[in-house]
Amino acid sequence: MTTPLYALIGFVFWTSFLLVGIAAMRVSKVVAGQAGPGDFPAGVQHGSDFYWRWNRAHANCLENLPIFGAVVLAAAAAGFASPGFDTCARVFMGARIGQSVAHISSGSAPAVNIRFGFYLVQFGCVIAMALMLV
Repeated sequence: MTTPLYALIGFVFWTSFLLVGIAAMRVSKVVAGQAGPGDFPAGVQHGSDFYWRWNRAHANCLENLPIFGAVVLAAAAAGFASPGFDTCARVFMGARIGQSVAHISSGSAPAVNIRFGFYLVQFGCVIAMALMLV
């Protein structure tokens, strides 16, 4: 398997890790009798700020996974490989995790700016990877 494919699988695992965190928080509330199973409406802020930031970090992963996946899978299908492409995939994943951690850690202005910085790095990497393919 190539480095970009490993990064894609890493992205899947990271997104799944965030989902497990959300599930654990929800199940603990239901088991403790603090919420019912239907007390978690989609797209509506509920729960603590920490829980909601965790929820949004997961949603951000879901929004970006198809874009990264499409570029990586297109490269794999085309048999394309290069050290620069590999580096972009690694940097993308580091920035993806950094963005999620910054998102979960705080909603403060500095944290939002850090999160946006990590997003810009990811955007730059995926655009660079797409350009390498064409």
